[in-house]
Amino acid sequence: MAVNFKAPTDMSQHLWLLPTLGVARDIPDASRHWASCFCHQDGAQAPHYQSATTYQASSFLLALRLRPRDTSSPGKLGKEQDIETVHGSIHVTLCGTPKGNRPVILTYHDIGMNHKTCYNPLFNSEDMQEITQHFAVCHVDAPGQQDGAASFPVGYMYPSMDQLAEMLPGVLHQFGLRSVIGMGTGAGAYVLTRFALNNPEMVEGLVLINVNPCAEGWMDWAASKISGWTQALPDMVVSHLFGKEEMQSNVEVVHTYRQHIVNDMNTGNLHLFLNAYNSRRDLEIERPMPGAHTVTLQCPALLVVGDSSPAVDAVVECNSKLDPTKTTLLKMADCGGLPQISQPAKLAEAFKYFVQGMGYMPSASMTRLMRSRTASGSSVTSLEGARSRSHTSEGARSRSHTSEGARLDITPNSGATGNSAGPKSMEVSC
Repeated sequence: MAVNFKAPTDMSQHLWLLPTLGVARDIPDASRHWASCFCHQDGAQAPHYQSATTYQASSFLLALRLRPRDTSSPGKLGKEQDIETVHGSIHVTLCGTPKGNRPVILTYHDIGMNHKTCYNPLFNSEDMQEITQHFAVCHVDAPGQQDGAASFPVGYMYPSMDQLAEMLPGVLHQFGLRSVIGMGTGAGAYVLTRFALNNPEMVEGLVLINVNPCAEGWMDWAASKISGWTQALPDMVVSHLFGKEEMQSNVEVVHTYRQHIVNDMNTGNLHLFLNAYNSRRDLEIERPMPGAHTVTLQCPALLVVGDSSPAVDAVVECNSKLDPTKTTLLKMADCGGLPQISQPAKLAEAFKYFVQGMGYMPSASMTRLMRSRTASGSSVTSLEGARSRSHTSEGARSRSHTSEGARLDITPNSGATGNSAGPKSMEVSC
């Protein structure tokens, strides 16, 4: 099912964007140029950009460098804290105040990033503000990946991916949190999935971007080792985050990110995190079958991937291994490996709908998500109708609501028409 999103006409909401790479290099100067760089309301024209690539590259650079723009409340900037866990210290930022029995949104970033570079564009977007009014957000940085992290001593044994997941219960206990809605990207998606498998009572839902549930194959492992000898670290990370099409069409974006790795990141710590991810174990999840004991997620899951992302095949495979009544596959058209940065409004809208399906935020607006039909004329269910059904009382919410996750998309994969057990997917197009 193709779902259309209406583009915003008021670009003033996206103040983290700037039109040129040069301006973005000097953040204080950049902040003084915000008013002149963006159109105003009441019909003023949007700024002209030499190319879409330049626009994306400058946006991406500021996503790497800017702090949250909402300074109306100190709590929204986040309380940073180092927490001691069973496998060492971990850097955590808690934004907002946990509200009653509601879960907290817990994020975990990908390799080559931290919570700021991975999620600031999404959580600073206007579309996400309605959600963060209802939920506190807990950002977790993998060991040594936060801004200004000191280098680990020689001989330091970096935690494995399983151990990174085992550190998270300590984070929840530190803040007195009972449950979370997880949002992970790449390596972070793997960590949160392992965490949910180990502690299903702590996880109410998962949004997994570019998740790969499989271990590195021995040929891939050998290739990564050889690449480690011959290929610079920035190139290894770039090939993980960007697809070949992106690297050819968005040269400025890729160059910007490569420079960020070289100039801003602790490459020694990054290399340890990368090695841990490349050494991950298979999650060994299986699609549940009647009468069989299988390992799978117990919570609703929204799998997200861009149609030109290098992780497409892995995400589709993950979808095939999960319970189709609790899982939705969201493939974003015209999108690469970083949908939370390149298309934050679309991802925020999908996340809002996912949370509504869990029984939260029943009165939240849905301004961008529009109904449409596929060109093939496939039978689809009204998104507005599905949304109204998800508007249940929060007091009456129970685990039975998890099937709502599948309502995001009602178009089965090829060959699954009429089979309710088939995996569900939703394609988003501009």
